[in-house]
Amino acid sequence: MSDTENSKSQRTPLYDKHVEAGGKMVDFAGWEMPINYGSQVTEHKQVREDAGMFDVSHMVVLDFKGTQVKVFLQHLLANDVAKLKDEGKALYSGMLNKNGGVIDDLIVYYMEEGFYRMVVNAATRQNDLKWILEQLEGYDVDLSERTDLSMIAVQGPNARKKVASLLGNIGSKRAHTLKPFFGMQLDESFIARTGYTGEDGFEIMLPNEQAPGLWDGLLSAGVKPIGLGARDTLRLEAGMNLYGTDMDESISPLAAGMSWTIAWEPSDRDFIGRSALEKEKAEGSPMKLVGLVLEDKGVLRGHQKVITDHGDGEITSGSFSPSLGVSVALARIPSEAKDSCHVEIRGKQLKARIVRPPFVRNGKSLI
Repeated sequence: MSDTENSKSQRTPLYDKHVEAGGKMVDFAGWEMPINYGSQVTEHKQVREDAGMFDVSHMVVLDFKGTQVKVFLQHLLANDVAKLKDEGKALYSGMLNKNGGVIDDLIVYYMEEGFYRMVVNAATRQNDLKWILEQLEGYDVDLSERTDLSMIAVQGPNARKKVASLLGNIGSKRAHTLKPFFGMQLDESFIARTGYTGEDGFEIMLPNEQAPGLWDGLLSAGVKPIGLGARDTLRLEAGMNLYGTDMDESISPLAAGMSWTIAWEPSDRDFIGRSALEKEKAEGSPMKLVGLVLEDKGVLRGHQKVITDHGDGEITSGSFSPSLGVSVALARIPSEAKDSCHVEIRGKQLKARIVRPPFVRNGKSLI
């Protein structure tokens, strides 16, 4: 998420709440969003150790309805929505171009028969909508963008408990029984047990006018606001891709650590990009996405050169890890490389270990 679509930044319904909390506002994908509220490291640890909340109302919510919506989404997405048999079940997928490149990564929810909800990235909104509308031609499907909804993500080991305390008896019971990667409708809100931090928690979609009230309620429950800076280090530790950084339209899911999101069966499902992926799979993808842990002193950053015995690669995302106390990165390197490599930083070659992400999950080190 790096490109802006509007010369003038937009504001979410929670903008005033960010200002009240002392948020440092920056332009992000055409929206004025908080990068932090003081200390990015403190915010990062708040999510790992307790509970934090993120305004993700800039994300794009799309509702698909119609008699052919399932068939359409089976064609549009690399993962197969036919897997979604229970109401509220979520699926992570890439939306690919004909060459197998990733147009966007997204989550789709099965709401009910003939109704699916999709959440896509803010920076890719214009391209996504253009692509989807082009593919929709000939299908009996109605598409609506839910600009009337805000979204708040509450993440951390105590997140679910603190959200449930605001939902009343019935809502609290339902929230406690919600399984991972499922969502549920509760009055006018849709609450999903999903997230982008490697911690447990909820992502809550609700009417714009109700968002400030929920924000204040969460503050009262001890949930602290978290900015985009900590969101990035949290998702990096969790080994989660960032669109436009770790993959884009020139990168296939096979080279982006997203092979698990491709549903090859049934073999006759003709999703967009399938033939290109089958060719790449048969020939062997020359590059792969891995995790790196720096063993020398320094900080890993995006675009740094990675040197292996099988050729060079590049860091796609890198940062100091507040949870681990070392520098970590995602990097695209030759598929044959393993165990160790060197990263070129300011003219020096520093040693790094090649690992399989994630680095941290549910507050625990995995390296």
